[in-house]
Amino acid sequence: MTGRLDSAQPYALGLFRIVIGLLFACHGAASLFGVLGGSTVDAGTWPSWYAAVIQLVGGILVLLGLGTRAAAFLSSGSMAYAYFKVHQPEALWPMENGGEAAAIFCWAMLLFVFTGSGAFALDRLFASRSASRQGKEDGADEGAERAPIAA
Repeated sequence: MTGRLDSAQPYALGLFRIVIGLLFACHGAASLFGVLGGSTVDAGTWPSWYAAVIQLVGGILVLLGLGTRAAAFLSSGSMAYAYFKVHQPEALWPMENGGEAAAIFCWAMLLFVFTGSGAFALDRLFASRSASRQGKEDGADEGAERAPIAA
């Protein structure tokens, strides 16, 4: 049973990344554009507008699995800032201060920093294409080196 679960791990991680990225992007879109029941923040206001931009862009990048570790690192830091500067001064526990989403997003994004993107990610698609090209180039070079020299 453990072997089957272990073999499914990249797919479960990939699906988790897609869901978290989508929810994070929706959170940013709600703040920036007032969609999905959100209210807009004024452009350039600190920190809410910048957080919304990070949420939208970081969420889309994580959703697609493109630059996942870097996008997740920035997103996790943004949510840590949101929790400790905005929510935590109101009360100690997330249930009391309304910071559940910030805490969960912070830890979920931090997980992607260490695990990577999992399956279904554009990072993996580009990496495999790059490795395939590199292998073909290396093979062509090796073949050229091994060719006999005509006298």
